[in-house]
Amino acid sequence: MLYFWLKAGHVIFVIFWMAGLFLLPRLFVYHQEDGLTGEIHEKWLSRERKTLKIILGPSLLVVWVLGLALIATGVPMGGWFVAKLALVLILTGYHVYLAIYANKLAAGRTPLTGKQLRLINEIPGIAMALIVILVVVKPF
Repeated sequence: MLYFWLKAGHVIFVIFWMAGLFLLPRLFVYHQEDGLTGEIHEKWLSRERKTLKIILGPSLLVVWVLGLALIATGVPMGGWFVAKLALVLILTGYHVYLAIYANKLAAGRTPLTGKQLRLINEIPGIAMALIVILVVVKPF
């Protein structure tokens, strides 16, 4: 029974984490379009920080803790799990990249264009689709 509670919590927090991963690059786009000075800049910085600290950070932590707890239950896992773990590591790296980008925006730097931000915003969707296929279908 513990396994199912861990799994439910894991899925719930993955949803929260994904919501933040989809939201933050969009906030960056709108922030850059509104400019990097003045009161509106400060409002965007506040939104981005809150998204990182209230949604993304805690969700990432709980996803990893519950995921590791699921592994500890000893449920057999195959090659699909290794591929899933690789994708989760990529998403974790993406999360870190977004946090670094937020700091660059706060400093007034915009290394990416709005179009580039919109393109990288597809990364979590593609990764999540692949993860769902791996977990549900278990193709290998």
